[in-house]
Amino acid sequence: MLDLGYVREHLDVIEKMARDRGATIDLAAFRAIDAERRERITSAERKKADRNKTSDEIARLKKSGQDASAILARMKEVSDEIKRDDERVAQLDEQLKQFMLTLPNVPHTSVPVGHGAEDNVEMRRWGAPPKFDFAPRPHWELGEGTGILDLPAAIKMSGARFAVYQGLGARLERAIANFFLDVHTREHGFTEILPPFIVNTGALTGVGQLPKFAAEMFHLEGTDLWLTPTAEVELTSLHREETLDAERLPIKVCAWTACFRSEAGAAGKDTRGIKRQHQFQKVELFKFTRPEHSYEELETLVRSAEAVLQKLGLHYRVVLLCTGDMGFASSKTYDIEVWLPSAGEFMEISSCSNTESFQARRSGIRCKPKGGKSEFVHTLNGSGVAVGRTWIAIVENYQQEDGSIVIPEVLVPYMGVDRIPVQG
Repeated sequence: MLDLGYVREHLDVIEKMARDRGATIDLAAFRAIDAERRERITSAERKKADRNKTSDEIARLKKSGQDASAILARMKEVSDEIKRDDERVAQLDEQLKQFMLTLPNVPHTSVPVGHGAEDNVEMRRWGAPPKFDFAPRPHWELGEGTGILDLPAAIKMSGARFAVYQGLGARLERAIANFFLDVHTREHGFTEILPPFIVNTGALTGVGQLPKFAAEMFHLEGTDLWLTPTAEVELTSLHREETLDAERLPIKVCAWTACFRSEAGAAGKDTRGIKRQHQFQKVELFKFTRPEHSYEELETLVRSAEAVLQKLGLHYRVVLLCTGDMGFASSKTYDIEVWLPSAGEFMEISSCSNTESFQARRSGIRCKPKGGKSEFVHTLNGSGVAVGRTWIAIVENYQQEDGSIVIPEVLVPYMGVDRIPVQG
């Protein structure tokens, strides 16, 4: 959430942000609501001052034995008007709050202006695509041939956009997650968290998922609870409505969770395989930082996510997202995209963002330096990285001509085998 005072004083910035993001924002309605609110507050304050002054006059008249009934009757009308003004101000405050909840974050000045993915800027690449002496197969064919992926079984028990991993496929999913957690906790200084996978409306509102993305999540009917779309929600809420000691920052936490998304806006996209699922697993990286350090911390966050892909030997690139392709809460985002041989293209596997104070303001998270004033922290989040998509990348990049799959060396201790064979 942006600061209301900032929005009032920088409507030109908000208008530019809307244009750059391709967002529709009704600033005329905001101006009307805000103007009426100010008028009502001024009116109520003036009437309250008049009432206080008149109260002294009433006391004087009563003390001298004079009739004060006319003044009392007028003051009752004034009190009723004040009550109506206060009630209307409360309604307008709620309208302003709801409006503010729909405003996306303002992009950082280093973010390129653009409309979509075609306007993103590639920053760097690592590694090179594997070379094959045969036509590389897609992961769903390799999964079927090795018996590690059973999509028909998932349809029987849950429907489309779900997966059943089995045998060494299930072990590979678990190995990837454990590997990620070990690297990030042992080498990158993150503290592991295992949170609930069900979250409340307040937690989702705090990170900016609600009210905007309600249609893309699973709500538990008759409750205030939702299936989590990303562990970013839980990790933000670790310190919701708290003031942190600035000397403790940055606080770095990570979590493995299942994530649940309805994919309401993805009809017809990636219907083959497991690239786009209603349920997927992810290791999330999260930081609470002091404002002056957040962009330095964003760069190290991206490097932490890159590190696990480098250890796995997977070719990838880092892309800086343009204004029109960034997430709602982000001020600046880097995507990491891994190479998929079967498609001959890159696939997003991590998104790392600095939301500045946007989520902290919504969630009430401040920090206070010694002898200084409290201020909202900056929060950063990033996939470190998506487990299911890493599964896809390993299966496709390490496939062999006979359909077997070689296990990357760093995962062999977790797997207990160095290859997934074709079914006999």
